[in-house]
Amino acid sequence: MTAPAARPTVKCLVWDLDDTLWDGVVLEGDVPPPFPPAATTLKTLDSRGILHAAVSRGDHDTATAHLDATGLGEWFCAARIGWGDKSAAVRHVAETLNIGLDTVAFIDNDPAERAEVAAALPMVRCYPADLAGQLPELPEFRPAHVTAEAAGRRLLYRTEWRRRQAEEESDGDRRAFLASLGLVMEIAPATESDLARASELTVRTHQLNSTGLVYGEEDLRRLIAAPDHQVRLARLSDRFGDYGVVGLSVTELTPTESVLRLMLMSCRVASRGAGELMLSHIVRQARAEGRRPVTHFVPTAVNRTMLVTLRFAGYAPVTRDTGDGAPMVLEVPADHPVREPGSHVRLLVRPAPGGRSDR
Repeated sequence: MTAPAARPTVKCLVWDLDDTLWDGVVLEGDVPPPFPPAATTLKTLDSRGILHAAVSRGDHDTATAHLDATGLGEWFCAARIGWGDKSAAVRHVAETLNIGLDTVAFIDNDPAERAEVAAALPMVRCYPADLAGQLPELPEFRPAHVTAEAAGRRLLYRTEWRRRQAEEESDGDRRAFLASLGLVMEIAPATESDLARASELTVRTHQLNSTGLVYGEEDLRRLIAAPDHQVRLARLSDRFGDYGVVGLSVTELTPTESVLRLMLMSCRVASRGAGELMLSHIVRQARAEGRRPVTHFVPTAVNRTMLVTLRFAGYAPVTRDTGDGAPMVLEVPADHPVREPGSHVRLLVRPAPGGRSDR
């Protein structure tokens, strides 16, 4: 078990288009071909689970039509093409994909555009266009784990875009929209085949993360086999498709307590109530086993939402943040009622390999 990296690897590379992704300017009547090194980088980073988005100046319909005509459109999860500040567009992309700006990179041939983004969003890493072919070799574009799910991450985010469009069409009735999704969450013990994805989650997830602990595959293999630990994974699906593995918990068991050492949930599903649902299951199981539900929480610059989620699930502070890196301790009081799953989601619990309970 090691401390998290000082700066996370890139989750999304945001591309300028004209004279960066392709050789020319679409609005000037050209039909510019893609730069071969840029096209290769698109495919290479996609295979590593790194997303692509477009932020460029020009007419949106014209630019996206050319993306599709060149065969590059399928690689992009989001696009903001217009005439405003690129920093605002980059911020919008991060919000659309629900990822932190410190995991976003930006590439543009124009040094003035890079300077504008860097000044407004200093946490975003900026690169000149002539480095496009070299980006896959840089350490920030080489995630520690490349799983089968990582290689298909683009499809998950493109599906999420469809969900967002459906939500916009729901006229703001959030409860009706959630009910229409047909959400199903499955919580199950992690197995040997889950180790790479589980470890990847501890590296990639920062906002909905209780302690920031990073577990390697060997760490997780040991904990899965240990009788005094429980490692659970959460998967989510709906009528649009599969979100994949979205949550992880690592719990240490003592004779009297169930101590949640790490709880994390993908930001992609934060608005679905997935974090609170998983926590409620953990509390319910702890009480069924005669143990007091306890959790640790280490505050960071980006995980305030995780503390709010813990509080909604019934965890109340026992100790406070002392500022010395020691975790806060929270517990669920014995008289606190456990929240049941909402009517918008069906919970499947698989308590052990080969068995499943349905509620």
